[in-house]
Amino acid sequence: MDYAGKGGWVEVVCGVMFSGKSEELMRRVRRATLAKKRVQVFKSHLDERYGGIGKIGSHDGGSVQAMPISNSIDLAERVSFDAEVIAVDEVQFLDHGVVEVVNALADRGVRVICAGTDMDFLGRTFGP
Repeated sequence: MDYAGKGGWVEVVCGVMFSGKSEELMRRVRRATLAKKRVQVFKSHLDERYGGIGKIGSHDGGSVQAMPISNSIDLAERVSFDAEVIAVDEVQFLDHGVVEVVNALADRGVRVICAGTDMDFLGRTFGP
């Protein structure tokens, strides 16, 4: 990680259902906001739990405003040029192009936080 320079990085919060992924993503978003970073939060349009389509929510009742997206193109088109931190919840529901978009953002100097699950209930690979 290049904390001193312009280089960005990718953080992945991964785990099984009910393991606190969204809560951890929200914690990192709150800390970035407190640090006066320009933050944008996105989530899969498929996730309507805990407050609806425009929020990321956790089991403990916490929430953060989020922009719903359908795919990696949506993400790339909606990221503000001056964003310093991009957070994406339920990333496993996006297409495989999200890997390229996330890496391009990091190369541009953006801190990218992605949260999601990597396996389905049978232990098979789930999403990008």
